[in-house]
Amino acid sequence: MFIAIVQIPIEPRSREDAVKAATASAPSFVAAPGLIRKYYLNGDSGGGGVYLWESREAAEAWYDDEWWVRAEKNFGVRPTVNYYENYVVVDNADDEVRIDGEPINLQPAAAE
Repeated sequence: MFIAIVQIPIEPRSREDAVKAATASAPSFVAAPGLIRKYYLNGDSGGGGVYLWESREAAEAWYDDEWWVRAEKNFGVRPTVNYYENYVVVDNADDEVRIDGEPINLQPAAAE
């Protein structure tokens, strides 16, 4: 899995405005090639998203020259995009730890 974190240095939005903006843009991500999941962000340092991609190639194909132009036009500022490889996931919702998507068995941590 591959992660891209997009940060947009804008003023934080109210919950209502953030949800409205997210639901307006969400349809454009529903069938995005290689996108596994997107988390919309809204906080003290602005907005953005955490994107889980199948590969770096899929992420880089999404953030093409047209994407940068659209983003600057929509927000009036240039976002930043940081890329991260992701090998290990702790998934408490599914009660497992995965390496490269495969569950592994871990010994419980010793009590201190």
